[in-house]
Amino acid sequence: MAHLTENPADKERFICVYPVYINSKKTLAEGRRIPAEKAVENPSCAEIRDVLTAAGMNVYMENKMHPREWNRDVQFRGRVRVQLKQADGSLCQDKFQSRKDVMFYVAEMIPKLKTRTQKSGGGDSSSQQSEGGKKSKKKKK
Repeated sequence: MAHLTENPADKERFICVYPVYINSKKTLAEGRRIPAEKAVENPSCAEIRDVLTAAGMNVYMENKMHPREWNRDVQFRGRVRVQLKQADGSLCQDKFQSRKDVMFYVAEMIPKLKTRTQKSGGGDSSSQQSEGGKKSKKKKK
């Protein structure tokens, strides 16, 4: 028996989202699952959780590692489980019909998080600001 339960509302039937899936710093071979230009630089589990919780999704975090993640650092740890369907098989939200929909949505929203926009130092809110952020840190030293 593949699944212990057929109930989509059951926790073990929630889909898994690892930060690796939407990390622009990763290659497809390293586990990225969406196009690099849509992905986010080093997303954290907490950011994924915050975005999906704000979207009204039923979410919880697990302290698991992605098998292809060589870095055992806390920053790269964890995965987020998301409920896509109700017990009767209907979608929780129409905009999330597949795990890809969830990944694209999260990757789009993470750069808009307050924690991200503050780090980039205002100005342009596009996700291509990471290089600028790094340079300013060097100046402070």
